[in-house]
Amino acid sequence: MHQESLFGTEPSKEPAQPQKGAPVGEPLASRMRPRSLDEVVGQEHLLAPGKVLRRSIENDRITSMIFWGPPGSGKTTLAEVIANHTHSRFVRLSAVSAGVADLRKVVEAARQSRSLGKRTILFIDEIHRFNKAQQDAVLPHVENGVFTLIGATTENPSFEVNSALLSRSRVFVLKGLSEEQIATILRRALQDKERGFGTLPITIEEQALQQIALYANGDARTALNVLEMAVQVSRGQQADEINVTLPIIEEVMQHRALHYDKSGDQHYDMISALHKALRGSDPDAGLYWLGRMLEAGEDPLYIVRRLIRFASEDVGMADPQALLVCVAAQQAVHFVGLPEGNLALAQAVVHLATAPKSNALYEAYKRVQDDVQKTRNDPVPLQLRNAPTQLMKELDYGKDYRYAHDYYKEMQIDDPERPPALRLQEYLPDNLKNRRYYEPGQQGREASIKRWLEKRRAEEQ
Repeated sequence: MHQESLFGTEPSKEPAQPQKGAPVGEPLASRMRPRSLDEVVGQEHLLAPGKVLRRSIENDRITSMIFWGPPGSGKTTLAEVIANHTHSRFVRLSAVSAGVADLRKVVEAARQSRSLGKRTILFIDEIHRFNKAQQDAVLPHVENGVFTLIGATTENPSFEVNSALLSRSRVFVLKGLSEEQIATILRRALQDKERGFGTLPITIEEQALQQIALYANGDARTALNVLEMAVQVSRGQQADEINVTLPIIEEVMQHRALHYDKSGDQHYDMISALHKALRGSDPDAGLYWLGRMLEAGEDPLYIVRRLIRFASEDVGMADPQALLVCVAAQQAVHFVGLPEGNLALAQAVVHLATAPKSNALYEAYKRVQDDVQKTRNDPVPLQLRNAPTQLMKELDYGKDYRYAHDYYKEMQIDDPERPPALRLQEYLPDNLKNRRYYEPGQQGREASIKRWLEKRRAEEQ
């Protein structure tokens, strides 16, 4: 196996040998990176015996692929495992620092290797950071078989990887590790005498270990970094014995690291979760997803814009007050800022979750949009047009228009149970005469609106 970095051949990497009783210079997370498939924890849906990806690695028959998953889920680890198994020339690029010129060097070397009968596998870490031009520069060489591409990304490749390049690659989705899997990795690091802390006199409270697994949020790298820092802090306090306790872990962590990208998938996934929780009338779940976004630094005005949309789309006339509450929340956030404005958003969320639901307005406007797009756009009927000039009056603008207020006075409508307004004439174009768009539901305020419309329509017949 031949492994290269961006600028040349790397020397063979032997596992670091820790000095007894002293931490190793290479970070623990790097030292503990699995070297074989059997050492990989998690991702059983991809790496269990018989799975396509596992067979491809074991048989050294790698095709172009993209690894997509959250931080610390094992994307680079899988690339390292492939590097250890393959007989191909393995080259690494980081999209953070590499450019088209660096890619040209890889291509030239890959062509030379191919002429000698040796394949090249190119691993591009954080491939989503390559812009369109850089990704376009990769495409022809993947198509021509100059090299096999392995890309790693935390972003949705549907949006961040060119469709042409994506169509020539197999996407493998990695999952965040469970707390049990993180705990397994931590125990392995504590026991490993070659790469971990197995030579050090360390004791760790089970509760402390579980807290690390919880704080890591599925990220193995974060968990190992916390453990390493906790061991260093504890070792500085006690020379003979290293006792890692829960207070030490809390001191090291300071606060839980929340995984959230305000421009990525989590941004859209969490607002979707909030919207669906509110639609399902679950105030607890609504408050949770609100808190997840706010505590991770989401723009509160973005959230309140979505709440205002929800107030009309999913509550509508079943509770007209919902829209006012959401607009008031926007004003409160704008006026007092955060964190004080958080409660105004929480109030709006609870109001929306517990409000009667109706999507009648949403469906009505969809029907309007459909008619506007698919039917003839007739002119406004003459009786509905304004006639500010004599010429317009001569052309019958406004002729036969019935002024509703005069009619109501004549009829002396004062019965609260009688519809307060009757449709005195047709207000739609002729080709849409008597078309109905708004059909109120049975919840909240819309139930009385429904009765009102039914009585009005009955009297018109």
